[in-house]
Amino acid sequence: MKRILQPAAVSAALLVSLLGTHRSAHAQGCVAAHSPQPVISGLDPGTQAQAHHYAGSGLLHGLTITTGYRVYNSYRHYIGTDYQEQRQEQHSAVVNHVNLFELDLNYQMTPRLSVIASIPGMTASRHGQSTDTNYYHSGGIGDVTVGVHSWIFRPPTENSGNVSISAQLKLPTGINDAKGTTTLAGGGAQTRPFDESIQPGDGTWGFSLGTEAYHPFYLHTTAYFTGSWLFSPQDTTGVLTYRKQPGEQVVSATDQYLWRGGFSRPVTGVNVLRGLALSMGGRMEGVPVRDAFGSSNGFRRPGYVISIEPGMMYSRGRYMFTASGPWAMERNRKTSVTDLANGIHGDAAFADYTVITGLSYSF
Repeated sequence: MKRILQPAAVSAALLVSLLGTHRSAHAQGCVAAHSPQPVISGLDPGTQAQAHHYAGSGLLHGLTITTGYRVYNSYRHYIGTDYQEQRQEQHSAVVNHVNLFELDLNYQMTPRLSVIASIPGMTASRHGQSTDTNYYHSGGIGDVTVGVHSWIFRPPTENSGNVSISAQLKLPTGINDAKGTTTLAGGGAQTRPFDESIQPGDGTWGFSLGTEAYHPFYLHTTAYFTGSWLFSPQDTTGVLTYRKQPGEQVVSATDQYLWRGGFSRPVTGVNVLRGLALSMGGRMEGVPVRDAFGSSNGFRRPGYVISIEPGMMYSRGRYMFTASGPWAMERNRKTSVTDLANGIHGDAAFADYTVITGLSYSF
């Protein structure tokens, strides 16, 4: 017998399906140096969307497998919040095209507790706006994470809302020194690591903490909030950058964060659209100037993106499909530790929008 989510369950499931507390993601473009980190990326609808559905009934669902995909093009350069329009006019802009993939596993052990794991991957290209510049391709596995996710209150709750916390360990499995041949300004060529913005991972140990909350309101509308922080205690990754500014010779191991909140509502009154829900919210993601733990030396592009994020979810039987499209409203490339020491303010390229999709199956 097929299971179809009722309106209230659809609304609750949508929140987390579009928010995915365990994912990593980041400011779009160069600021998100290691977007595949699966703590904030928003690629995990199944890990919690299905959990919401079953949490409402107090049932167990065993294993949920989710595949996620995220794509963006970063090309708009900013210093602080100032758009560097001249980079387009001078054909000196740098363009990143990034495809992020993720395989997520969620095994629900009790109605409150789940064991979670994420395996991220990436393919990307980076090139200058003019046709005579270097063109690079990169790809590979990112940093795998494993951890636990737990609801604070045992489901089902009396008020149909709940709060959860999650904790994950980030393993140094990611490729962080993929290399290519660079044409030097004075002639000749040299093999160097790609820019960190197109490296699949950072190859360092880390951990993440996340939380989410949802509560229903009138007319089948549900409010949601989710937040995650990826902690990278190691100072640098040890990968050379070949940059000339003092202190920027190696790549910095950066923290990353994501905050999201908004409202969701199922589509009601149309039988053919049963199982469909829509959401609208805000999103802030980025890389801090200084990490919460440890030093923050080396080269990094700190900053953030604030976006509006429309989304949708469709659930049918054991399948669930989600999609969202964060659209950037404010972009800010902040001054890094080395920028402050050198009396400069570097730039970063950002995307206008991101497309995020996910498909999950619950056994």
